[in-house]
Amino acid sequence: MSTNDNTSTLKSYVDSATGYVQNALGSVIGSTGDQAEGDAKQRKGDAEYDASHATAKIPGFTASSAGAVTKDDPDRTTGSWNQTVGSAKETVGGLIGSENLKQTGRQQNLEGQEQEARGQLKDFGSGISDRAAGALGNAVAGVTGDRTKQAEYQRQHDVGKTQQRGAEHDIQKQADAASRD
Repeated sequence: MSTNDNTSTLKSYVDSATGYVQNALGSVIGSTGDQAEGDAKQRKGDAEYDASHATAKIPGFTASSAGAVTKDDPDRTTGSWNQTVGSAKETVGGLIGSENLKQTGRQQNLEGQEQEARGQLKDFGSGISDRAAGALGNAVAGVTGDRTKQAEYQRQHDVGKTQQRGAEHDIQKQADAASRD
């Protein structure tokens, strides 16, 4: 996979900062050409950042713009299921006046939240680890000229990034929901 096909967050920051500096310099010296080129670099950096964070989340899986697909940690899926079932029990218990069913549902919901959070942390940590190992291995393989190993390490990096982004997506979604409550 070529570097152009695999945008990174770091590259997006560098391109955006370079564009900002070039734009500011063009403004100071009165060069509209430098300003326009700086604006273009900033937009490119923003697009790279968006592409670097692009993931498609479906229940139990995450797919990335790099083509990697990862399966969520089982605790995430089971925890989500326990939250749904617990919530249903809590609602039914409230409707029929069963404090026991309502309390059982509340407890199952809370346990499901904890279980899902554990799975998210596992996926997040594993993703970071795979990204780092893949990036390091890719760099070493690039220096030694081993293209096969370089591709393997790039895949490891991409899978780790996808796994990390999937966990980040779910964590952010829960944080947004909690802030609305």
